[in-house]
Amino acid sequence: MAKSAVIVLLALSAAGCGNPSAKFAALSEEFVNTTLSFSPAAATGVGLHEYQNQKLDDMLDDLSAQALDRQHRVYQKFRERLAALQPDKLTAEERADLTIMQDQISLALLDLDDIHSPLHSPTMYVETLGNALFNPFVLEYAPQPARIRNIIARLLKVPLFLDQAATNLVSAPDSWTTVAIEENQGNINLVDKDIRVAVPPDLADAYARAARPALDAMRKFESFLTHSLAARKEETWRLGGDRYSRKFRFALESGIEADTTLQNAERELTAVRARMLELALPLHRTFYPSHKDHTEVLGPERENLVIGETLNRIAERHSTGESFMDDARKNVDEARNFVQEKHLLTLPAHANLQVIPTPEFMRGIYSVAGFNAAPALQPQLGAFYWVTPIDDKMPRDQVDSKLRENNFYKLKLLTIHEAMPGHYVQIEIANAIQPNSRRVLRSVYGSGPYIEGWAQYAEQTMLEEGYLNHSPELALTFAKEELRVVANTILDIRLQMLNMSDGEAMDLMEKQTFQEHQEAAGKLRRAKLSSCQLPMYFVGWRGWQQARDQYKQAKGAAFHLGEFNDRALKEGAVPLPVLGSLLK
Repeated sequence: MAKSAVIVLLALSAAGCGNPSAKFAALSEEFVNTTLSFSPAAATGVGLHEYQNQKLDDMLDDLSAQALDRQHRVYQKFRERLAALQPDKLTAEERADLTIMQDQISLALLDLDDIHSPLHSPTMYVETLGNALFNPFVLEYAPQPARIRNIIARLLKVPLFLDQAATNLVSAPDSWTTVAIEENQGNINLVDKDIRVAVPPDLADAYARAARPALDAMRKFESFLTHSLAARKEETWRLGGDRYSRKFRFALESGIEADTTLQNAERELTAVRARMLELALPLHRTFYPSHKDHTEVLGPERENLVIGETLNRIAERHSTGESFMDDARKNVDEARNFVQEKHLLTLPAHANLQVIPTPEFMRGIYSVAGFNAAPALQPQLGAFYWVTPIDDKMPRDQVDSKLRENNFYKLKLLTIHEAMPGHYVQIEIANAIQPNSRRVLRSVYGSGPYIEGWAQYAEQTMLEEGYLNHSPELALTFAKEELRVVANTILDIRLQMLNMSDGEAMDLMEKQTFQEHQEAAGKLRRAKLSSCQLPMYFVGWRGWQQARDQYKQAKGAAFHLGEFNDRALKEGAVPLPVLGSLLK
C-alpha cells in the first residue's frame, strides 16, 4: 500500500470514520481536492500545493481529450456517491454542503457534455496560463526562490499546453478570440517583464532558458489566434434557451428559473427609475434651476432628462488617471473606519488586503476592478483588491468616459463592494468556518449569489447607516448602480436566451440605465465572455434582503443589525434559499 493511502486511512480513522458526519466531511474534502487537482493553476490559487504525490505548483492543466474523459468519469462517480446519501440523515449544514457539491457536478458535466468550453474558448487557456504564472509570483506560500522555481517548471510546460489549446480549439466567437489575443499579450508581458525583473540572480539563467521557448509558444499561439482561429468564428457565444436555463439553475441556486428572474428584473427597472426621479429632482433644481424640472415632458422622457442631467453633473467630480489607484486605497481606509464606528459587523482580526493593479491578462473581464481572495487553504496569505489602471494609450474621450462612470461617488461604492466591507470581509470571515472541509468547500465552490449579493447588500447597509453623511449624490449614484444590477440581469438573460442584439443591449444600458458609453461597451463585452454571472448581483441582493427581513421578523425587538451580519457571514457562501434556515 502506498504511503499516501496509509496516511489517508489513518486520518479517516482518527476522524471517527464510523460517524456519518465524519464520513460526509471526508467525502467533501475528497471532492474538493480531487476536482481542484484537475486544474493545478486553480489549485495553487486556493493553496492546494500537493495531491496524491504530485507537486501541483510545478504543473499546468491537462486539457487533452483523455484528461477530459477522465474528469467526466470522476464527476459521474461523485454524482452517484452523493445520490446514495440519505439527506434526512444529514444535518442542515451538511445538506447545504450537499447542494453545493451536486450543483458543481451538474455545472461541470453541463460544460463537458453540452457547452464544450475547451473546444471554443481561447480565453479559458490564456487566463488559465496567466493565473498559473501570476499566482506563484504574488502569493507568498513559500520563499520567493521556491516560487520562482515553480514558475520555471510551469514555463517549461507552456509549449505543450498551448499546442494542446491550438489542437482543441475548433472554432470560437470573434469577440472571444479578440479578447484572447489581448490577454495573451498580457501573459507575454508578465513573463518577459514583470516576473523576469524579480528573478534572483542565481536563478536568472534557468529562468531565461525556460522563458525563451515559453515566449516563443505564446507568440506562436497569438499567430494561431490571429490567422487561424479568427477565421473560424461560426461558433456563437449565445448558450440558447435550454443550455442557459440549466446553467442558470445550477449556478444561481436560487430556486427561481431564468424566465421568472427576467420578469422580476424588468418590473424592477420601472420601479427603480421612478425612485431615481424622486432622488434626482431636488439635486436637479439646485444644478439646473432654469430647467424647471422639465415639466414640459412626461413619462420616461422626463425621467431621462432629469436623472440624466443630474448624473452628468455628479460625474464631473472624479479622479484623474494618475490618482485613480490612490483614491481607491484611501476609500478602503475610510470605509473600514465607518464600519467600526457603526458596529456594522465584526471585522477580521488581521489585515492582509493589498490594493494592486489588475493583472494585464485579466483586464478583459475586469475592466474596472475586482477582488482576488487569499487562498482558501492558506487564508493567512495576501488578498488583492484589483484596480485596473487608466490606460494612458486610451483615447482621451474614452478615458473621460471611464473616469466619469467611475466618479468620486461610484469609486467609493466600488471599494465598498470589492473590499470593505464587501468581498474581502465576507471571504475573510468565512475562513474561520469549521470543520475545515466545510470551510474549503464553501470557499472554493460557494454560492455566487451569496458572494455578489453580500457585496451589494453591504453597499446598501453602509448608505442606510449614514455613510458619507447621507449624501444625496451618493444615494442617486447608488440607485443608478441598482438600476445597473437590474440591467445586468436583463442583459445576460436576453442576450443568451432571446437573441438580444448589440444595439438593443447598448440602448438598454445607455438610454434606460444611464451608463457611459465606455462602461456599456465594456459590459457588453463581458456579457459575451461570460454567462450566468451578471444576474448573480440581482438574485443575490434580493436573497440577502429576504434573509435579513425574515431574521428581523423572527427576532422582533431583539433584532440587531451587526449580530445578523455576523451570523450570516459566519455561514460562508451557502445557497441563499437555505441561509435563513441555518440562522434559526
